[in-house]
Amino acid sequence: MKKELFAIVAMVMAVSVHGLAQNSINLTQYVDPNIGTAHCRWFHYTPGAVPFGMAKPAPSTNGSYGNASGWEATGYDTRHQSIEGFPNFHEFQVGGIVFAPITGKLQTTPGKLENPDEGYRSRFDKKDETATAGYYAVLLKDYNIKAELTSTKRVAFHRYTFPKSNESHILFDIGNKQGESGPVKDAKVLLLPDGRIEGFVTTLPVYVQKYQPGAAVTMYFSAVVDKKPAAYGVFSGNEVTAGKNEITGKGAGLYLTFTTSEQEAITIKAGLLYTSIENARLNLQQEAAKLSFEEAKQQAHDTWNEYLGRIQVETTNHDNSVKFYTGLYHALLGRGLASDVNGAYPKNDGTVGQIPLDKNGVPVHNHYNTDAVWGAYWNLTQLWALAYPEYYADFVKSQLLIYKDAGWLADGIANSRFVSGVGTNMVSIVFAGAYMAGIKNFNVPEAYAAARKNELEGKDRPRGAGKPDVDSFIKYGYVNHLDKGNSWEEVWKFSASHTLEYAFSAYAMSQWAKRLGKEADYKTFLRLSKGWEQLFDPTLKLVRPKLANGSFIDHFDPAQPWRGFQEGNALQYTYFVPQDPRALVAKIGANTFNARLDSTFTISEKALFGGGANIDAFAGIAGVYNHGNQPGLHISWLFNFSGKPSLTQKWVRSICNQFYGTEPVHGYGFGQDEDQGQLGAWYVIASMGLFDVKGLTDANPQMGIAGPLFNKVTIQLNPKYYPGNQFIIETTNNSDQHPYIQTMQLNGKTLHQPFISFTDITKGGKLLVNLGEKIVDKY
Repeated sequence: MKKELFAIVAMVMAVSVHGLAQNSINLTQYVDPNIGTAHCRWFHYTPGAVPFGMAKPAPSTNGSYGNASGWEATGYDTRHQSIEGFPNFHEFQVGGIVFAPITGKLQTTPGKLENPDEGYRSRFDKKDETATAGYYAVLLKDYNIKAELTSTKRVAFHRYTFPKSNESHILFDIGNKQGESGPVKDAKVLLLPDGRIEGFVTTLPVYVQKYQPGAAVTMYFSAVVDKKPAAYGVFSGNEVTAGKNEITGKGAGLYLTFTTSEQEAITIKAGLLYTSIENARLNLQQEAAKLSFEEAKQQAHDTWNEYLGRIQVETTNHDNSVKFYTGLYHALLGRGLASDVNGAYPKNDGTVGQIPLDKNGVPVHNHYNTDAVWGAYWNLTQLWALAYPEYYADFVKSQLLIYKDAGWLADGIANSRFVSGVGTNMVSIVFAGAYMAGIKNFNVPEAYAAARKNELEGKDRPRGAGKPDVDSFIKYGYVNHLDKGNSWEEVWKFSASHTLEYAFSAYAMSQWAKRLGKEADYKTFLRLSKGWEQLFDPTLKLVRPKLANGSFIDHFDPAQPWRGFQEGNALQYTYFVPQDPRALVAKIGANTFNARLDSTFTISEKALFGGGANIDAFAGIAGVYNHGNQPGLHISWLFNFSGKPSLTQKWVRSICNQFYGTEPVHGYGFGQDEDQGQLGAWYVIASMGLFDVKGLTDANPQMGIAGPLFNKVTIQLNPKYYPGNQFIIETTNNSDQHPYIQTMQLNGKTLHQPFISFTDITKGGKLLVNLGEKIVDKY
């Protein structure tokens, strides 16, 4: 019966994206936001948001706890059994503006997980929780309140359904730390005569202080409530002042008290943004003034279906559909809007900038917050290029705002403040990949100049721009190693991994320079792209940190992380030569390469290709392979370059099946580092059987091919960027018992290599992949 049902679903899912917009199939049914919510990052769990939105209302189980280092898991943990409130901002280093409904005695500080009754906090049951793309609902048992969340791009909707009570309260807890926000510098909340509640909170996130000391992040809101309160007041901590309508400073909060009848719903619409309260009002007015909660919920649902529907998969394996669309959901959830409906945006220096407007008064592009793009070229940017090129173009333009305002590119930004995250900068690869993929509707000369500066210049370089050791790379052709340093750790601690990263980005720049006719730059960057060779130890056949005098470091342990290698080790990073994998294979020797890499996956499979069942973002960094972090996400695809594509097909499928799960604890490994959709995006593209180890930066980008997990994949191509309408991937004999490609045909012509050009994909057409149990390495 189940197989028949899945077959029917598969047939229905073959509709076009235009059909999806007309309410055909509901792809949000396959999205489970609760997957991977044990030990998940602050921005991971925001089911009330729309794709790439600014407004991200979500429940918080421990957001008020903050986090010491600015990156640890906080916000929502599936193992917790109580909710403290509903914050509206969820981005890297950005969090706050909490709303919380309660009944009974007024409590103004959140209770603790181990003792919910000591403050505002309510227990809840998973059976009373609904979470999907664009909507969240839960029953707060202690108060008998049903809380519901949805949003538009910049407006959060909260609907609280109260019991009969003379003591129904809504708290606006504004001036306290939340998630990754860091300590509060200042805050204000005000109840206006017309009933509007407005305010702001200014925070000092850990990574902002690390990479741009003294800078701050401010979040603004303007909210309307559809019922007049019976009473109101302000609070700071447990100090409450009834009847007062305004409070400023750390801890600032405001409460409204209502008399409610049984099952009476009160709705809040909150305009959000990062520039001013006036613009928060404008966002609310333009996006949601006339929308009811139900209308906003339906709009969010339709938006998610349109975005998810750009890639349609057909399969009889329900779990794979859930993994796919949940992964796609997470890939579209992170890196959200930072600009307003009128084009205002927060600048790096703390002032407000203005994005140009078109003839209709609409901003010509948007601005976005973003975690570091470390590794994004192996998941997110490939996915954006395939199905969301308009967002990719916007992302490039957004990053160029930082360059224009601050003089440098920034690998990660929070309200345009530098939050490099990993102390490096891979934005050049993102720019080059966009251009090589045919996405060119940005200021190309300016983008190239920004990327060139990013790769070659170290003088007066701020820490927040990353790559503080780039001068050493230019001087020696590699970054020389130091075991100790008296400056930032990024200058001396990660010499080998930085060398490999800079060599890769130099290659990306060389290809871009050649395409633009910049011959001198092409030669310079091509020479620098070979920097990895200087660290290759021919005796061990491993990459090994090297001193300034040209000698390798002693007491070398290939499994040791953090000595020359950031979040990894030599066993993993030796394969970080995506720009020239065939040269790496040649240096190691094809037979040795294949045997070693195959055994690497055999060993790592026992730990589920990561840190095993250890719930820790860094659990696998000392292993031979770690799918839970960025540096090695391309490794399973390298057999395509070493004459053993069958091993890529075997291990990619195994990673998809074993590392990825459908449970809150085993979702993306066990508590691994999802980094705003990167691991989800990897599953999406890998499960389709496509992947480019070079991140689309080659002169003529090619995507490697492996066995798709689906019977049929339909990618809707954007006609503003690509000549094709659809690219279809069909498989025959698809199953885990038939993991190996027997033959491949592109538009009826046999392929003899496991690669397809990106141009052929964007022309539209069909790739037919015939699978079987027989190992085949030549086609």
